[in-house]
Amino acid sequence: MTSILITGANRGIGFALAKAALARGWTVYGSARSADQAEIMAKDLPGLTPLVFDVTDRAAIAAAAAQVDGSLDILINNAGIIGPSRQSTLDMDFDGFLKTLEVNTVAPLAVAQAFLPKLKASGSGRILSVSSQMSWMGYRASDRIAYRASKSALNKVMQGLATDLTPDRIPVVVIDPGWVKTDMGGSAADNDPARVAEGILAIADELTISVTGTFFKWTGEERPF
Repeated sequence: MTSILITGANRGIGFALAKAALARGWTVYGSARSADQAEIMAKDLPGLTPLVFDVTDRAAIAAAAAQVDGSLDILINNAGIIGPSRQSTLDMDFDGFLKTLEVNTVAPLAVAQAFLPKLKASGSGRILSVSSQMSWMGYRASDRIAYRASKSALNKVMQGLATDLTPDRIPVVVIDPGWVKTDMGGSAADNDPARVAEGILAIADELTISVTGTFFKWTGEERPF
């Protein structure tokens, strides 16, 4: 049976991913930042095994990894934040910018490193990280620049991880979920989270080392960085 860990599974895309993975009959671990959030998540997603850790707390991440019994087939780095209310290049909340980088860029690598032994033990480990269409370097938009920069940096970090894990045959990719109807995306967004989740899981299920380092749309189409 496929086993999967989804960070930030208590809401939004992460919740939809966990729900879809459970419907497939997979063994599902989902992380939440607090015990209260984890308790609610477990009630709303029967069959899910909750893990409690803040993705910026490396000691807590390591403790959670020790709680996973056996191997892990898929890691989806989903947890993320939109960033501070002031994130213009001309008016930046720099502490908020650093927090955004910590959550969206640094944390996915820390989580991947902590769970890497479990992924290696699987023999078919895969790592997917949720990025954004706003990370695209070919577009000069300056709104939400802390968020954009954090996701562009995530793409580069995951490219590097893909290179370093090629000898272990663990594919690493980043995913553009599009504009999704969640608390972060808002009600005017284009995409339904359930459909996006199914698309991401389809990519995860079929992922091979031949496409490691790729940036995919949630539909499975490759997109430029």
